[in-house]
Amino acid sequence: VQLQASGGGLVQAGDSLRLSCTGSGRTFSSETMGWFRQAPGKEREFVLVVRWSGGPTYYADSVKGRFTISRDNAKNTVYLQMNNLKPEDTAVYYCAAKTGGTSPSVGMYDYWGQGTLVTVSS
Repeated sequence: VQLQASGGGLVQAGDSLRLSCTGSGRTFSSETMGWFRQAPGKEREFVLVVRWSGGPTYYADSVKGRFTISRDNAKNTVYLQMNNLKPEDTAVYYCAAKTGGTSPSVGMYDYWGQGTLVTVSS
């Protein structure tokens, strides 16, 4: 399984940005898809997670109400829509996949994209 994340960039506080994560090598019908981020000097942290087959999305408190996830089954792609971005959202964003149920734990994920940098200026 390979994951390719894209869509990062430099934006201003209050702007929106959409990240994409496209998978190849297998279908993701049984996977859980997660987004994580890592700010400079900090550990990688959970952003949100959802089962590819559907069900509730779980969010980190810091992004609740601002970030959402969607998916395009035909393209094997999940999207992270980020609205009302804040400087503290600045980080490298990673998509990840695992089999089985949802988890906010970095160590539970088997497959990782390469990361895409999001920089939010104040």
